[in-house]
Amino acid sequence: MAQQRHPAVGTSDEAPQDAARAVVEEAARSNPAVPAPEDPTPPPPAETTATAAFFDLDNTIIRGAAAFHLAIGLRRRRFFGTWDLMSFGFHQARYLAFGENMQQIKQVRSRALSIVAGRSVAEIAAIGEEVWDEVLSLRVFPGTQALLSDHLEAGHQVWIITASPVEIGELIGRRLGVTGALGTVAEHQDGFYTGALVGDMLHGRAKAAAAAELAERQGLRLEDCYAYGDSINDVPILSSVGHPVAINPDVRLRRHAHAVGWPVREFRGRRRRAARSGAQAASWAGAVWAAGLVLRAARRALRG
Repeated sequence: MAQQRHPAVGTSDEAPQDAARAVVEEAARSNPAVPAPEDPTPPPPAETTATAAFFDLDNTIIRGAAAFHLAIGLRRRRFFGTWDLMSFGFHQARYLAFGENMQQIKQVRSRALSIVAGRSVAEIAAIGEEVWDEVLSLRVFPGTQALLSDHLEAGHQVWIITASPVEIGELIGRRLGVTGALGTVAEHQDGFYTGALVGDMLHGRAKAAAAAELAERQGLRLEDCYAYGDSINDVPILSSVGHPVAINPDVRLRRHAHAVGWPVREFRGRRRRAARSGAQAASWAGAVWAAGLVLRAARRALRG
């Protein structure tokens, strides 16, 4: 298919380059398939193919935001209080109804970093494993899982690429058997989180920059690669590959995909209604759900 380009694509900004470098170096340390960055001209591993598939995580592989469900697990273990839970629930409801909002993502990121500051990486990783078993494994879209399997069976590399913490991406990647994961890197020293980031969030153009850097290291041809995303913010990485696909797209990405001729796949059980009344109903339903969640948490706290 002809490669589509978008004005938002570019890697000249320092922030996307820093984010790309941070996540690729983190992947190199944690995944033996990625050459170590110290080697200036590493040959690709023998098993590496010239094709990869890049999958966004939230609302592409799993329903909703993985970080929200991790937050629920942390709340149950008293990492933070009811008001934080209410805020996370509200953002989750809006995300399910309307898609990503960069300002909200930054707010949630800032609070999440403060919550884990001083906590051990091993502790958060163990909680993440439990959250996968309890919740996330049940929220994987079967249609997306089938696509993952198809790429793996074809001998392609399969990478999760997400603005969520890289630890979440790596956990889900291990459980799904993919090649690896790139994500936002939270700084840690001596095994404990500092509350700061390494680089910037892996979001928007930073995703495209990270994919391009990984492709260079792995000897991948981006024009032969695939990318899957659900948000208008995924347009940069979708535009950078030869085979972009919109999965469960928000309204703006669906409109863009139709305009440029990208395939659209819908795995949510039924197509989202384009009418505003449908979006409003989803928003109200999400708000009621979040309020119920908070009320139940408050009752448990009072009983405790």
